[in-house]
Amino acid sequence: MTDPEPRAARSSRGTTGAWPLIRAERTALAADVTDLTDEQWKTRSLCTELTVREVLAHLTAGASLNSVRWLAGVIRCRFDFDKQVAMRLAEQLGATPADTLERFRRVVPSTTKPPLPTLAMLGETIVHGEDIRRPLGMVRDHPIETVTKVAEYYRGSDLVVLAKGRIDGLRLTATDGPFTTGTGPLVSGTTLALVMAMTGRAAYCDDLEGDGVELLRTRCETT
Repeated sequence: MTDPEPRAARSSRGTTGAWPLIRAERTALAADVTDLTDEQWKTRSLCTELTVREVLAHLTAGASLNSVRWLAGVIRCRFDFDKQVAMRLAEQLGATPADTLERFRRVVPSTTKPPLPTLAMLGETIVHGEDIRRPLGMVRDHPIETVTKVAEYYRGSDLVVLAKGRIDGLRLTATDGPFTTGTGPLVSGTTLALVMAMTGRAAYCDDLEGDGVELLRTRCETT
C-alpha cells in the first residue's frame, strides 16, 4: 500500500474537523440502536451477508485497529483481507447484542484507525450506519456538510470500496447540497442517496432520478 494518508486527504478541505464528525455519527448511531429487539439485531443489513449486529461490531473493529495491529492481522491471515475483516469483527461481537453495543459505545471517542485516510473512516461510519438504519426503517438527518465531505472523498477514491469506478461516465448532482461531479447521463438525489449508491448500495437507487440511474443500479449489483 502506498502512503496511507494521501496528500488530498491531508488537505484542509479533507480532514479539518473530521474526527468530531466521526464522533457525532457514532454517537447518533449508538443512540439509534439502543432499544433494538433481539429480532432487530438479527436483521440482514445492506452490507452483504452481515446482520445489523455484525455491522456494528465491524465498526467497532475499525475504531480499535491501529496500523500495527492491522498489518499483523494481514500477515496472520496471509494477506486475505476478507478473512482479516471477519476475524476482527468476531473479536468485537461479544456474547450478546448488549455486549456488542457496549463495545461500540466505548470506541465512540476513539481516533484509532487502520492505515486509511480519516475521511475514509468518516465514510465508513456513515455508510455502515445507513447499512443498519435502512433495513430497520430508521432515518437520520445527516448534516449536509458532513455527507458532502464524504461524497467528495468517494468521487475520487476506490480505496476500501469501489466508488470512483462505479460512477465513471455519469453526472451526479445533489438536490439538497452543493455536491456535483462527472459528465454523462444524470443521476440526481440527496447527497446521502448518492453516497450510498456510489458505494454499491442498490437499494438507494430507488431514491435517485435521471437517465443514468439504471446504469448505476446495474453497477451496484454487479461490482
